[in-house]
Amino acid sequence: MIDLVMFDADGVLFESDASNVAYYNAIYAQIGEPPLDPDEEIKAISYATEQVFALRARGNDAMLRRMKEVARTLDSAPFLKLLRPALPLRPFMLAMRRRYRLGLATNRSATVPALLEHLALGDIFDAIACARDPVRPKPAPDILNLCMDRAGVARDRAVYVGDSPVDRVAAAEAQVRFIAVGSRVKHDESVGTLAELPAVLERMSSRQE
Repeated sequence: MIDLVMFDADGVLFESDASNVAYYNAIYAQIGEPPLDPDEEIKAISYATEQVFALRARGNDAMLRRMKEVARTLDSAPFLKLLRPALPLRPFMLAMRRRYRLGLATNRSATVPALLEHLALGDIFDAIACARDPVRPKPAPDILNLCMDRAGVARDRAVYVGDSPVDRVAAAEAQVRFIAVGSRVKHDESVGTLAELPAVLERMSSRQE
């Protein structure tokens, strides 16, 4: 049986390409750095902020500190408005809660509280783990392990829903089942859109009974 469904945020609950690019470019503009290059834009979708900053700083500790300073004071509201939810999220997640416990396991960090408020999901998740916690970001398994610990659910009764190779690796390292969303990552269990997820979860559960 599946007791806990853990969700990644970006690329799963919503598309955030434009939001993430605008966020990092706003920070870089304030410190006199050029915008994200195409490779950085790809990584900005699934990597933790600390990882994205480290890629740009290339060992320059002073630059890294300046990025973090700007990020701490940056208003996230304009960037949250650029998010594109996959579907009406609150009714979908409330329906999911009738069948499963829900977790959020994301490489997002300081923006998580504002994100949940913006999406009206503050009361939805039974457990939340993110890069703000004192653990390694994905692709390490720590965020998923912490989410399961906080939910009090064993790994054989959990599943992770993600959209990137980073998510797939984290799930494999955490030894939990994985469901891929969209086209960024291939996996045996996959859905094109979030709306298809309940049917896949029911099928996975029935195979265990």
